Amino acid sequence: LRSGIDILVGTPGRIKDHVQNNKLELSSVKHVVLDEVDHMLDMGFAEQVEEILGFAYKKGSENNPQTLLFSATCPRWVYDVAKKYMKDEYEQIDLIGKKTQRTATTVEHLAIQCRSSQRAGVLGDIIQVYSGSRGRTIVFCETKKEANELAMNASLKQDAQSLHGDIPQQQREVTLKGFRNGVFEVLIATNVAARGLDIPEVDLVIQCSPPK
Repeated sequence: LRSGIDILVGTPGRIKDHVQNNKLELSSVKHVVLDEVDHMLDMGFAEQVEEILGFAYKKGSENNPQTLLFSATCPRWVYDVAKKYMKDEYEQIDLIGKKTQRTATTVEHLAIQCRSSQRAGVLGDIIQVYSGSRGRTIVFCETKKEANELAMNASLKQDAQSLHGDIPQQQREVTLKGFRNGVFEVLIATNVAARGLDIPEVDLVIQCSPPK
């Protein structure tokens, strides 16, 4: 930052800290990109984003930065909030169109109904059938408690570890590295692992309940 940079990539809280500590000056910013805009303008981030953008935008000015908003999902409210940062003639580019349920053609989707008490046993069998003894599987749970209980359940015949928000960042990195390197086969996670994971060769992804 001290020597000058062309592009800054950061989380709202961290950028705000730098601005407030006079380590970052945003008045000459030319482009602003918000990734995962549905989350950035929700979940308590909106206030921080607005504060940061206040340093770069002047009301009614023609010289405001070009604004680019990216999102996998665009509910109506996202467009309404986005108008605050966009010019009236903004362009909307939709890569999905009417195919809102479009999924990868190379992935098979299956749904299995079972009682909660049977879940660990059923999971163990499904993983054995669809992922084999050395394949990699990610299991998504709703809660941290569920993730911990499943990871320790004896019905799972494969080595499993849990990943969720209560696990310190350093340990999360160790866990992910172990999963990538095949130290254990099953990663049982909450949605902390749902975004931004780059793990090749995952054979099977299981949602323990229908995704919301």
